[in-house]
Amino acid sequence: MEKSLRRKLTLSHVFVAVVCALLISIVANIFLEKQFKNYVINVRERKSEDIVYSISHQYSMDDKWNYYRVESIGIDALENGLIINVHDMNGKVIWDANIYNNGKCEDIIAHMSQNMMKRYSDWKGKYIENKYDIEYDSKKVGSVTIGYYGPFYYNDNDMIFLNTLNKIFGIVGIVSMFMALILGILMAGRMSKPISRVIETSENISNGNYNERISEKSDIIEINRLISTINNLAQRLQEHEAMQKRLTADVSHELRTPLTTLQSHIEAILDGIWEPTQERMKSCHEEILRINRLVKDLEKLSIYENENLTLNKSNFDISDVIKNIVLNFESEYINKNIIMKIECDENQMIFGDKDKISQVCVNLISNALKYTVTGGKVEISVKGELDYIELSIKDNGIGIAKEDLPYIFERFYRADKSRNRLTGGAGIGLTITKTIVEAHKGKIFVNSKLGEGTQFSVFLPKNI
Repeated sequence: MEKSLRRKLTLSHVFVAVVCALLISIVANIFLEKQFKNYVINVRERKSEDIVYSISHQYSMDDKWNYYRVESIGIDALENGLIINVHDMNGKVIWDANIYNNGKCEDIIAHMSQNMMKRYSDWKGKYIENKYDIEYDSKKVGSVTIGYYGPFYYNDNDMIFLNTLNKIFGIVGIVSMFMALILGILMAGRMSKPISRVIETSENISNGNYNERISEKSDIIEINRLISTINNLAQRLQEHEAMQKRLTADVSHELRTPLTTLQSHIEAILDGIWEPTQERMKSCHEEILRINRLVKDLEKLSIYENENLTLNKSNFDISDVIKNIVLNFESEYINKNIIMKIECDENQMIFGDKDKISQVCVNLISNALKYTVTGGKVEISVKGELDYIELSIKDNGIGIAKEDLPYIFERFYRADKSRNRLTGGAGIGLTITKTIVEAHKGKIFVNSKLGEGTQFSVFLPKNI
């Protein structure tokens, strides 16, 4: 049966409190019982020693005893559960508790036995006597026998103490349970409230409401991370939704322009308004080629984004690849009077797909030349490290706005919204570039400022 988080947390707090109280009570009882037992035995032994010492001082020279004081000591011992009898050297009774009050002696033994049986159901005790010598000036002058219920016993005060202690443990357990219940309810409420908000927000997000955000905060790290994750998820979904809408709009726009042109031209020809001249047919053909290039770009992107992208790997020198590609762009940068600076370390061997890495280089160099104004500069460098190669392509062109940087690798995204199909491309070149780099377990970064230029840095491992 399912239970709410609040109920489970509350019950777990109560359970832990009860278990802890029981364990503490049991352990404390065992420990205190042992210590108290040793304490009772030590007290009884000290009392026996005190009795022997006191009686030895009641003897004086010429075999004379202070009978009154001996009797007083014996009565006091009897009140403490000790039954004594004193004899001189000749065996003559100086004082005997059984003779003094035999009934009380039997009552004391019976009462002690009853106390111990109440405390320990399997108690097996008996009456024990210990005999001690009485000395005067290092000379034995008599003996005292001390009897008690053993091996140890609890008197009424001891029993009251132990029972009170058990009651205290019981009260502490009950109070702990109620405190755990209250704290459990409070803590469960504090924990379940943000989680309930997370659930509510997640449901709204699943229903397409990507604007929903969680504002609650918690002092629990995991809950804060959960809240942050849900908020980030909503943000990403919102961005992807906007990207999807922009993608639809861009594709529609890319297709609408050539299709509209074709429609108007063909309708004019069919209506007899235009003659189907070679020039007009050529214009229609160019529009068809534009549509065909867009479809091919989409097909290429689909292939590159496929999880099962096949890489035909081989060892090749990426520096040679860069130099050959720059030669292919020679007429373009000469026509725009762009300074092309190349710094490539020699013999920078890499194990990868040469054609796809070449595509990366072509896309980045093409963009650098396209968005660098006449008379500008493009710097290309290849640096080899121990495990990876860094490819850097830097220009001083128009740059990219800060708000556009997070999206430049998205499909059909154009930082300059005014670019048309002829000047800005379809907007998937950087998407393909990033996909190829990541397929080679590499990383690509961009650093740009509007009006100052852009730098792309590609890090590729030498061996994949």
